[in-house]
Amino acid sequence: MSGEGLPRARRVRKRADYLAIQGAGRRFSGDHYMWFVRRAAVSTGQAGPARIGITVSRKVGGAVLRNKVKRWIRESCRRMQGELPVGTDLVIVARPSAARAGYGPTAAELANLARRSRGLR
Repeated sequence: MSGEGLPRARRVRKRADYLAIQGAGRRFSGDHYMWFVRRAAVSTGQAGPARIGITVSRKVGGAVLRNKVKRWIRESCRRMQGELPVGTDLVIVARPSAARAGYGPTAAELANLARRSRGLR
C-alpha cells in the first residue's frame, strides 16, 4: 500500500504557491470542480511530473465530508498520472456540489479537465 500516494515532491504545499497558481494560472471549470493549471518554474531545464494542490472549503460540508472529497480527488489524480500535463502545477478546487458527486463522477470530471488542460502552452 505504501508508495501509492502522492509524495511530497508531487504536491503543492505552500500558500504562496497556491495563490500564484490560482492568480496566474489558467482556469478550467466543470460541474463540481475548478482546475487551475500553470507551467511550473523549471530551474533544471527538465520538466518534472505535475504537482497537485487540493482546496476543499467549508462550503462543501463538515470535516468528514471534506476529507472524503479530498480522498476522491487524490485517488483520481493518482490513477490518471499519465494524463496530467507534465511540468505543470495544478490546484483543484471543489465546489459545494462535489459533496454529492461521488468517486465515479469525480474521476470522470477530473480526467476531462486534464484532457482539456493538456494543450496548455
